[in-house]
Amino acid sequence: MSASRRSGTTDELGPDEPERDGGPEGVGGSDLLAALLDGMDAALCAFDADGVLTHWNREAERILGWTAAEAVGRHGLAGWAVRRADAEEVEGRLMSAMRAPGRQVNEFALLTKDGGRVLVRTQSAAVRGPDGKPAGIYCAFSEVHAQIDLERSIALSEALFEDASWGVVLVDADLRPAVVNAHAARALGTGRTSVLGRPLGELLTQGVEELEAALTHVLAEGAPPAPAEIWVSVRTAEGNLRRCWRSGFLRLASPLTEEPVPLGVGWLFQDVTEAKQIEQEASLLRFRAQQLHRAARAAAECEDPRDAATVHLDFALAGFADHALVDRVAGGSLNDADALRGNDGDALRSTASVRLIRVAATPTGAPGPSLLSGAAGLPVRYGEGHPALQCVERIGSVRASIGTVPPEQAREWARVRQWPTDAVHALCAVLRSRGRTLGVVTFLRGAGRSQFERSDSIYAEDVAVRIAAALDLAGAAGEK
Repeated sequence: MSASRRSGTTDELGPDEPERDGGPEGVGGSDLLAALLDGMDAALCAFDADGVLTHWNREAERILGWTAAEAVGRHGLAGWAVRRADAEEVEGRLMSAMRAPGRQVNEFALLTKDGGRVLVRTQSAAVRGPDGKPAGIYCAFSEVHAQIDLERSIALSEALFEDASWGVVLVDADLRPAVVNAHAARALGTGRTSVLGRPLGELLTQGVEELEAALTHVLAEGAPPAPAEIWVSVRTAEGNLRRCWRSGFLRLASPLTEEPVPLGVGWLFQDVTEAKQIEQEASLLRFRAQQLHRAARAAAECEDPRDAATVHLDFALAGFADHALVDRVAGGSLNDADALRGNDGDALRSTASVRLIRVAATPTGAPGPSLLSGAAGLPVRYGEGHPALQCVERIGSVRASIGTVPPEQAREWARVRQWPTDAVHALCAVLRSRGRTLGVVTFLRGAGRSQFERSDSIYAEDVAVRIAAALDLAGAAGEK
């Protein structure tokens, strides 16, 4: 028989029972047992108390390639079904079932007849003799690649939705979150359950169109070849939070149908806002340094120092501001000794006594290079407390912004300050040369652009130094 060796060893695995007529065809008990074993879907084998193989069914033969005739009667598995180096451990784990209650589950690799290796999961248990003492063990085993793959998939899914350090969102075909992991819920500023089924537009104020376009493309065409960096604004209790998410997308389809049925999109993202901001700042610094260098080379070719001042102004405007004004202190300059004090040196000078004369400005209403304003010498009608006057008083940069207001109010704010009516953000930098205050350069940004930051003030001060040097040279030439 293929399933067992017909000897006394077989009788040791169970009580002595005479062979009976198993039916009309006269099948005996051992023949019936062999037929049952061969009909099992699981691979089955058995060992007596000495470790001699007594049973080997056809499923075991199919998995490993060894026939029952080749397997039954061998002592242990070493050298044929298990590597000799692993045999002691494997056989020890198998035979330990004789001394342990219930079934023992193990996983290890077996050798096939052609020299390959098969990972199997075994369930082994003791077989009792007529006296109740262990007479051997039986062992059922099966290949576990599919089982392990399933378990790994489940483990991976649980890890992604519990412990992953990046956001994971399963989006259904209607582009609404169906499953969200803890990291993604925190990034979206909400709970894992409260986000489910909500339109993305309720979670994000900016970047929704780009994100939904990417999800729609994945549903129709499949995953893109590379991650995409998407800037979004997340609704939070403290206001909108601007973030950059490096996102990858996977189209999900049901594995239970012949034709793939779309289930949605797997969206994985990682917050790279800090890295992108550092990268942008570094790129901006490089660009501004290049602009200053180009401006210096172009200004060196100007015969008139005043033209050199406007050249510096034009190069500074690129990507920095929409408008620029240069105002010079009436009389040429203010010395540090009396910049903020009267002639008696006692009373603090009011900024209303400082007069500024417009010497250069960018054209309003049309693009073009900065223009010199002529030699009329009329002071600009700046009211007390004007940012340009504060800049002279403090001998430092001053920033001003109207904030979020109706357009009519913003235009009135700019008109009162003698600025182009589309200006909503201003940055004034003092023009200084050889210990004297020469005037003020004012940079203006329109609606839709961000406010001036501290880093912008540093750049404006660098530009102001170069403009001041040119104006100082022009003043010296005029005195001569």
